[in-house]
Amino acid sequence: MFVAGQKEMQQMDQYTMDKIGLPGVVLMENAGAKVVEEILASSPCKNPRVIIFAGGGNNGGDGFVIARRLFDLGLEPLLCLLVNPDRIKGDAKSHFDVYINRGLPIFYFQEDNALTLRDKLNQADIIIDAMLGTGINGPVREPFDQVISIVNEYKGKRLVISVDIPSGVSSDSGKVEGLAIKATKTITFVFPKKGFFLNDGPKYIGEWKVVDISVPPSIVKDLGLNMPQLITKPLVKSLLPARPQYGHKGTFGHALVLGGSRQYVGAPIFAAKAALFSGAGLVTLAVPNSIYPMVASQNPESLLLPLSESDGHFAEKAIEEITSRLHQFNSIAIGPGMSRFDGGEEWIKSLIASLTNQPIVIDADALYLLRNELDLVRQYRGSMIFTPHPGEMASLVNKTVKEVEANRIEIASTFAKDFRVYLLLKGHRSIVATPGGEVYINPYGHDALGKGGSGDVLTGLIASFLAQGAPTLNALITASYLHARAGEEKAKTLSHYGVMPLDIIDGVRDQLNQIKFSLPKD
Repeated sequence: MFVAGQKEMQQMDQYTMDKIGLPGVVLMENAGAKVVEEILASSPCKNPRVIIFAGGGNNGGDGFVIARRLFDLGLEPLLCLLVNPDRIKGDAKSHFDVYINRGLPIFYFQEDNALTLRDKLNQADIIIDAMLGTGINGPVREPFDQVISIVNEYKGKRLVISVDIPSGVSSDSGKVEGLAIKATKTITFVFPKKGFFLNDGPKYIGEWKVVDISVPPSIVKDLGLNMPQLITKPLVKSLLPARPQYGHKGTFGHALVLGGSRQYVGAPIFAAKAALFSGAGLVTLAVPNSIYPMVASQNPESLLLPLSESDGHFAEKAIEEITSRLHQFNSIAIGPGMSRFDGGEEWIKSLIASLTNQPIVIDADALYLLRNELDLVRQYRGSMIFTPHPGEMASLVNKTVKEVEANRIEIASTFAKDFRVYLLLKGHRSIVATPGGEVYINPYGHDALGKGGSGDVLTGLIASFLAQGAPTLNALITASYLHARAGEEKAKTLSHYGVMPLDIIDGVRDQLNQIKFSLPKD
């Protein structure tokens, strides 16, 4: 499923009208009809009392259709118009005229009748936001700000449904400058909007659903649009590496996890366990010699490789000790718990120079140690994957965390293309970007994942699917989805406070079982 911005939606709408021949008034009629279906399906009662707030643009036009169709179904909705009728233009004007010509009731909102509006809201079961739609840029103006403020007082007390996108939320960036509707549910058209998953958007959209209004998704290809895609369960099911029934441990690959230090013992353990518990046939865990006893006692499932150290960190000699074995591994994860140390930059340069073309995952402080050696990254012949959180991404691109969070898609995509890496930018609604310019958005995950060790689990999952033979992008998409969904589901029983890294690993197994992907036939 693609994710659209304002410009892409305008192009697709125009193509549908000009090339396919569906007039805008028909698309608006379809949109209003679909929202009415969702209103009735979501209604808390049989004959809901509905109030529709409409502006003067196309979003308001959808609202006029919604009100008229609800009347036709025998309900008595209240249409509240927030603009002077003279400001209504185009297709919205056509539907407004139909509404007025039928003599249907309308409430004209003015600042001096706010008390009357509150009385009407107190009597409503469902509030429909058809005020501003995808066209908003900057803060909302009067009288919309006043109405939005009043409607938000009913959040949690009434069902609030936004049409296409909550008014006040930017469809491109998800930013809210001032006020925006806090929707219970958002009914959107054709594709979800980028703003659903960026910046403030996730706080405002509530549950969301895409409905068909006769704009065919094939238009994306017809117009040659380069749009982000959404990570979904069906997509993940299609990308999981196969598990042939005749397979053995050699069939499912050998992953190397290289990490750990005196300070951080748990991180490499979590990564190794995640790799094994998600299907890798073998996992070797290479750690500094001094923490080997602790690691071995907590991770008997892995093969252990203690390496020379200096003051609790990998020593230069460790490169020599592991170089002759690197060809044994189908994937390599570098960084969990490795921490920063004197000479670390040269150490990791020497390690990468020793590799051939295996897919490698760079995480945690390995990212920090490579931040000034990105030309080396460009030269790597295999697939290289970076998995930064926003702070690490900020260090890589010499920006602030705030700047990274404000432009997640653009920064991730630009970095991936410039340095020829696959990048998974972690955070709320993770972004996957490829060297070729593809972008995927993970719509899952929440605060239950906000705990030390969670990212190490993700690194292990990526290394696991790479070892099992999954193409790089497939491994990233699959690992990101399973990690997020495992955290969400575990939070239902363990609370958002109490989900630990090992719980996420256990939850990944549950998710894999639920997906029930088909085994290949002999």
